[in-house]
Amino acid sequence: MIQVTVISICFNNLADLQRTCESVDQQSVLPDEHLIINGSTSPDIANWLADSPQPAYRRWINERDKGIGDAFNKGIEHARYSLLHLLHAGDCYASKDVMEVVKQFYVAHPQITWSSGNIKVTRAGEEIVIGKPFDASKLYRGMRSVAHPTWFVKKEVYDRVGYFNNAHKIAMDYDLMCRIHAEPYGYINHTISVFDDSGISTKNYVQSLKDNIQIYESYFGYSLLCRIWQLRLYILHLLLQTPLGKWLFQIKKALGLANA
Repeated sequence: MIQVTVISICFNNLADLQRTCESVDQQSVLPDEHLIINGSTSPDIANWLADSPQPAYRRWINERDKGIGDAFNKGIEHARYSLLHLLHAGDCYASKDVMEVVKQFYVAHPQITWSSGNIKVTRAGEEIVIGKPFDASKLYRGMRSVAHPTWFVKKEVYDRVGYFNNAHKIAMDYDLMCRIHAEPYGYINHTISVFDDSGISTKNYVQSLKDNIQIYESYFGYSLLCRIWQLRLYILHLLLQTPLGKWLFQIKKALGLANA
């Protein structure tokens, strides 16, 4: 069975981390390692980790970092096992069989070096499950429901393409996707995680769209198609903030088109 390290980064959000740890500990097949990267300024998380009973597979690093990307990179560097999952503090596994399903997938497909699956999110006040197979020809569309909290990536991939770029504060996952697009990929048609929508990517969604254009064009050159698509996403984002947009989305969900 392939060995998995789950990496959770946290910053002054003990309750979020506890919720994430609980979802990890409830897995029917446990990870081989749960590595917590704690860059907090307050002692709450460090004290909880030290003073509360923790499973043998959980370890942690308590030290300041230079931001989200730096914390990710620290986790990747210190991970002991070959397959890595970045599960942010606040995000949770969607069911107790996620680790079992993922491990079975990689055993059955040893040539695959990274995968994505489905994620439960809240959109226009409605809970939905989204997820699509990665398609390199549609990179101009941004993440396109290939949600980062569902990725499992072999450590060897980071060694080949590089770690997260700290110059990107929001769209660092999209930057990485542009670099791993040629790696052997697999889609796991299973709901992997539940997304905590209080994070930086949600609060700064419009900026992330601008970052997507800059990142895409840095790798593939000027793209009118990319710019038009990101404008489309911006308009849809604004529409979903209105009563009309929310009503239209409810209809779309009722028709089974929320993941379209």
